[in-house]
Amino acid sequence: WLMFDNMHHQWLLLAACFWVIFMFMVASKFITLTFKDPDGYGAKQEPLILTAVTKVEEVHVPEEKHLPEEFQPTGKAFSGNLIRQPLVHMERLELLRNVCRDTALRDLSHTAVSKFVLDRIFVCDKHKILFCQTPKVGNTQWKKVLIVLNGAFASIEEIPENIVHDHEKNGLPRLSSFSDSEIKKRLNLYFKFFIVRDPFERLISAFKDKFVHNPRFEPWYRHEIAPGIIRKYRKNRTETKGLQFEDFVRYLGDPNHRWLDVQFGDHIIHWVTYVELCAPCEITYSVIGHHETLEDDAPYILKAAGIDHLVSYPTIPPGITVYNKTKVERYFSGVSKRDIRRLYARFEGDFKLFGYQEPDFLLN
Repeated sequence: WLMFDNMHHQWLLLAACFWVIFMFMVASKFITLTFKDPDGYGAKQEPLILTAVTKVEEVHVPEEKHLPEEFQPTGKAFSGNLIRQPLVHMERLELLRNVCRDTALRDLSHTAVSKFVLDRIFVCDKHKILFCQTPKVGNTQWKKVLIVLNGAFASIEEIPENIVHDHEKNGLPRLSSFSDSEIKKRLNLYFKFFIVRDPFERLISAFKDKFVHNPRFEPWYRHEIAPGIIRKYRKNRTETKGLQFEDFVRYLGDPNHRWLDVQFGDHIIHWVTYVELCAPCEITYSVIGHHETLEDDAPYILKAAGIDHLVSYPTIPPGITVYNKTKVERYFSGVSKRDIRRLYARFEGDFKLFGYQEPDFLLN
């Protein structure tokens, strides 16, 4: 009897063990199913990346079910018409769209996609990229990147400085050199970007480069354009010194500046608005980089275009992209409030479209 009783207890103990094991397996399965929910949790949470749709005006290609290979979109960042973007880049595009819809700013934010605009846009067919040139915002380095991608030179270091802006030798075609149908296809399918910086700081950079330092290979700025501005806008005609910044501002802020612009030709690209250069409300750009955050924006643009494994943006010297508020205030300290307000009125579209604040000295 004692032996039977011991065996009975052992069986009860064994059954209890099996019951515990069974309940543990059920609980484990429940936990596994709960935490493998693909829409909620996972072993490793991926960072949140907002997705923006790059939408361009529809272009109909008659009787063409499949586009030729040279017009197929490429780039690791593309998935159909979607570009994965960090929040800051999405916010920039959203701001741009909102300002473009502001009827009060329409005259300052819209322009025709003319030959002047198409001349500013450089093409890399091999990697499906369009780059709109906005002078005095580090464009030389971006042109070097495209020159390498187009195959004219094997590396950025091999490109002679005198070749970069020689469009007969640098292998960079302009969008204006294509037929209307080819232009439309590229505008719809290619990765498109340009760079901006604080509008007033850009004007200071243009003034210093073209009228103060004045490279020897660009004598017309000092010997032709400067005298034309002085004759029209200098208040004290007895002064014999070269073009001063206040003369330059007076010219740029004049509502009737266009009569001089026509005489100066394409040289005005160094100080006309981003709107006039790149038509951002008419062309739907993929990315808008900012000079002030170029250290972050340059790698992002290369990655978004799918070329980060092929070329790197040249090293940026420390501090060169930082907004220099003191310099801006110093340059404008000798300019009348009336002339500054007229200048701002012309460039207000650039300030609003790209999120730059109205200068403090204009508000005081």
